[in-house]
Amino acid sequence: MADQPVCRKLVPVPFTQVRVADRFWTPRIDANREVTLRAEYKQLKETGRIDVFDLTWKEGMTPVPHQFWDSDVAKWVEAVAYSLADHPDPDLEALLDEVIAKIAGAQQPDGYLNTYFTLVKPEERFKHLSWSHELYSAGHLMEAAVAHFQATGKRTLLDVMARYADYIDSYFGPGKTFGSDGHEEIELALVKLYHATGEERYLRLCEFFVNARGQHPGIFEEEWGGKQQAAGRDRSYCQDHLPVREMSEVTGHAVRAMYLYCGMADLANETGDEGLLHACERLWDHVTLKNMYLTGGIGSTRANEGFTRDYDLPNESAYCETCAAIGLVFWAHRLLQFDADGRYADILERALYNGVISGVSQDGSKFFYVNPLESSGDHHRQDWFGCACCPPNIARILASLPGYLYSLAGGAEARELYVHLYAAGTATLELAGQKVTVTQETDYPWDGTVRMRLQPEQPARFALSLRIPGWCEGARLTVDGEEIALKPRKGYVRVSRRWTGSEVVELTLPMPVERVEAHPEVKADSGCVALQRGPVVYCLEAADNAFPLQEVVLPAEAEFKTAFRKNLLGGVVVLEAEALVGDTGGWKKQLYRPSATSYKPRKITAVPYCVWDNREPGAMRVWLRGTL
Repeated sequence: MADQPVCRKLVPVPFTQVRVADRFWTPRIDANREVTLRAEYKQLKETGRIDVFDLTWKEGMTPVPHQFWDSDVAKWVEAVAYSLADHPDPDLEALLDEVIAKIAGAQQPDGYLNTYFTLVKPEERFKHLSWSHELYSAGHLMEAAVAHFQATGKRTLLDVMARYADYIDSYFGPGKTFGSDGHEEIELALVKLYHATGEERYLRLCEFFVNARGQHPGIFEEEWGGKQQAAGRDRSYCQDHLPVREMSEVTGHAVRAMYLYCGMADLANETGDEGLLHACERLWDHVTLKNMYLTGGIGSTRANEGFTRDYDLPNESAYCETCAAIGLVFWAHRLLQFDADGRYADILERALYNGVISGVSQDGSKFFYVNPLESSGDHHRQDWFGCACCPPNIARILASLPGYLYSLAGGAEARELYVHLYAAGTATLELAGQKVTVTQETDYPWDGTVRMRLQPEQPARFALSLRIPGWCEGARLTVDGEEIALKPRKGYVRVSRRWTGSEVVELTLPMPVERVEAHPEVKADSGCVALQRGPVVYCLEAADNAFPLQEVVLPAEAEFKTAFRKNLLGGVVVLEAEALVGDTGGWKKQLYRPSATSYKPRKITAVPYCVWDNREPGAMRVWLRGTL
């Protein structure tokens, strides 16, 4: 029988123990491995980002290395490592080993490792933390090193980055140099490095960097001479305006904020610091209840690549950097481990299925940096960017996606499996002291039926906690055909029993088409509705609708038909309905005229937002005018 799950600390099941094999994620993961990683390597090579580690650049040569080039290579290394764990590829592994050898060769005798400050500005090492991205790049290299070690068992990069961390630790800390990075990242990376090496100094250094923020006078304040930057950015831009435990409102650059909050969550997890956790909870509410797009995108303006004021969520000018949505996923996943609260998994899922994977084309070759919710037809994915943080970032999250599906609870001998995301495939893990094979069969997100088997080596008693998404009403659960009464706690329903391996668990999540409204204070969406089915947000594209999209009015009584089109955009469920479309003819040269526009019934077709701009160029809209 079903009962309520016990709140306890969770531990994610590593990506190395999970295999995804479905028709939604597998083609994307395959394209990431077969196309994206190689296309990114080509770009990294051609733009000089890889060969700069040879340290042969001299003044007067072009291109001039940039201060965050190292981070682009690091994220590619991390993505390749994840990919190799799931799918061995000798050619890709050879490329990876070559790049790692170059990185290792660029390390200085004292352990320092940054190509820009070694070659271009050696006299400015750690002198301009607010804008240098020095510690940011170090953090990404640390994450890459840990991923490479986890995936391959090799220490070739891990030992290099441990030496660099030792050098940073010798420079920063109590009684040493006071400071932190303008672009957070090293905080969360140090926790990963601590877990990989067991070196507690790295955890203490993370704590120092987190606690350094918001102090007066602060490092950034000193660098700026106590004045705001010429661009008008103050300390809130890099989340240095308050001590972290006093924060309650998200500010500034969206990616920086997400990476800081990840570090805060990691530190709270390691130390039991309730002040950090409570700050994360306050910030979470402020982000997701007042500053997040329907797609899970965050950061509404190009001006600071981040946040402005509450409910300021314009559509065509929305910034929604791909990296910011990825950062939100990272943070949500961390907070989810504290209390198995489904609200975190709901946002994680929303961002993944919408605002994250919109950042890459279906063939894996082109990328969005910015993800608006409306376009006049002039916004398209690009092969690469001068600031190339997003392409390798999306590569690493796709390659590591299996690590987001499951968590274990119960301490050293786990006795409870949490399922956060639904995707066909298998996992092998330890439950109740023995190996258990978990199998999911589903066509999620196109269909809400999920069938699972949990097969222990020997019959054993343990619990299975399944997430009931916040968007779902009327969910049903059966075990071997026997219906289980659902009593979810924080979005999860728990089934505890003796499992023999023969049981079939079937979860049914109804997926009607929902008309979604925005909060009344979101002026950009006043009088509008959006369409969502399951976790997937939809949009209209000109490719399917041969009329001005701004003239579409969706009647309240509109009935939707759903159809899976296997030959469209890699295979998607489309929504079809009859709407009213304004007849804009007869205007001649007038700019204004007495109201005379008539509205006629027209068929509209909506496709998932995540696949827009994969066909001929044209307009796109998520929010449509609606009638009551």
